[in-house]
Amino acid sequence: MIYRRQIQVEFNHCDPAGIVFYPRYFEMTNSVVENFFGAGLGYSYARMMAEASGVPTLGLEARFVAPSRLGDILDFGLEIKRIGGTSVGFSLTCGCGGEVRMTVAMTLVWVASGGRPAPWPEIIRAPMQAFLEAE
Repeated sequence: MIYRRQIQVEFNHCDPAGIVFYPRYFEMTNSVVENFFGAGLGYSYARMMAEASGVPTLGLEARFVAPSRLGDILDFGLEIKRIGGTSVGFSLTCGCGGEVRMTVAMTLVWVASGGRPAPWPEIIRAPMQAFLEAE
């Protein structure tokens, strides 16, 4: 199953040429992941922070295919590719008007209070597994 979210390119996302400055894509990607945890898994980042846990990025590989411009409505799709003991592999695609603009392969790690990697809590693992199995 794919989690979807749209983000409109704003002035603050752009460089002087009017195209998305590549670090802003990572901010958008993080927003998609954060919203996925809240809306898709029912476990918000606010809850994680309150519980002194989190999901830091272990790895990130991006491919920039075509530029995005001020005013574009970007369609993000997030898929779970792999669920490990303490890490999860995601694939994100960003497009506009049917054209791929960027792809990202990302690995996140569950970190419990104390700052060490830990097994994913079942309250998160079960809904992630449903996303993975729905593919």
